[in-house]
Parts: sequence; C-alpha cells; structure tokens
Amino acid sequence: MKYENIVCGEFIDRPNRFIANVMIDSKPYVCHVKNTGRCKELLIKGCKVYLEKSGNPERKTLYDLVAVQKGERLINMDSQAPNKAAFEWLVNKKPFGEGWRVLAEKSYKKSRFDFMLEHESGRKMYLEVKGCTLEENGVVMFPDAPTQRGLRHIGELIECIKDGYEAVLLILVQMKDVKYFTPNYATHKEFGDAMKLASEKGVKLLCYDCLVAPDSMVVDREVEIVL
Repeated sequence: MKYENIVCGEFIDRPNRFIANVMIDSKPYVCHVKNTGRCKELLIKGCKVYLEKSGNPERKTLYDLVAVQKGERLINMDSQAPNKAAFEWLVNKKPFGEGWRVLAEKSYKKSRFDFMLEHESGRKMYLEVKGCTLEENGVVMFPDAPTQRGLRHIGELIECIKDGYEAVLLILVQMKDVKYFTPNYATHKEFGDAMKLASEKGVKLLCYDCLVAPDSMVVDREVEIVL
C-alpha cells in the first residue's frame, strides 16, 4: 500500500479528533487526522509526523496525517491503511492457499465485514480486520478505547461459525519489531473476553505486523497472540 506526495512535519496539537495543527517547512497548517481514535500516546507535541498532500486544491485541509515517529519506531496511524494492506496481502500472498476469491465489504446479518473469501470448492470465509497502533514496551494492544462495534463484529464472527462458514479476526499491527499482541483488558475487558470466546468457538485469530515507511505499509510477519 503506497501513498503519494508524502511530506514531513512537526505535530503541534489536536483540537478535535478530526484535525491537527502541524508545522511543515516552518509554516503552520491544519491537517486531517486519518484516525478518530485517541492516539494520545502517539500525538505528542513536537513529535515528527508524516503527511500526504492532497491533489485537490479545493480541500479545506491540504494534508492528511498518516504516520508518526514514536522514539525509534515509525507507526502508521491511518485507519484506512489496514484494509488496503490486508487486501493486497490476501490477493498477493494467498495466506489461506490457492483458489480463494477476495471480496471486500460484505454484509452478514447486522454486520458488514471487511472481507469475504470464496473458495472454488464452495467454502466461504468472513474476515474482519482491526488496525492496531497502541504499543507499550514492545507489547501491542487493541482497542485503545471501548468498542461496541468491535464486540458486535466478534459476536457475528462466532455466528458465522455456527452457520457453517469459516471466520477470521485479523489484528494488523501498524508497525514492526513488537513482542506480542494481547487484548487491552484494562480499557475494554469485554473485548478481550470476546476474543477468548471466539477462539474457543472456532474463529481463527491472527495477528501480523507491518513494514512501515513514511509512504507505504505492507503486511509482513505473524505476531504471537497472548490471551
């Protein structure tokens, strides 16, 4: 997954969840933040950020904030990036083997899952992607805020299993060099408990890290899940 027209800036502040003030070449700009999560551990005054310049001069915000430098670690924080990177991974790397057709944004009961995979043999697999940007001492966690939507997704992945389909929850870590993934029980214990139940019911839990550059993000290696 590639970006175009990436520039480097310095984060100033975030008046609300949709916008941030940044300095680019010593000039202040208001930019769009492509992540509505809290991200308080990432967006710290003075940190280095990477932004994609829009090709539309009519836009109110000329830049989209897509990545941030946290110490030695570059973290992609674009909430749209995990689905784009996952699609490329599914199509090009074929992690579940040959013969699968990848379809995006497919509804199932009350949820719309990120992907449905159809196998030439007739098998169907529903796959939901969760992007992960929260990291502490090399351990990555999800969610960074309570997510009722995430709980619903897990519940309906379990329903997929009951109805005879295959189901996968993919945690996509938007950075490299992490130790392991664990649910963020302190922030949303129900989500962690739901992940445990899903695993017991047959939902496949996967976690992968990503190779992150200022202008790209590519799914890389599997990460251990600790429930």
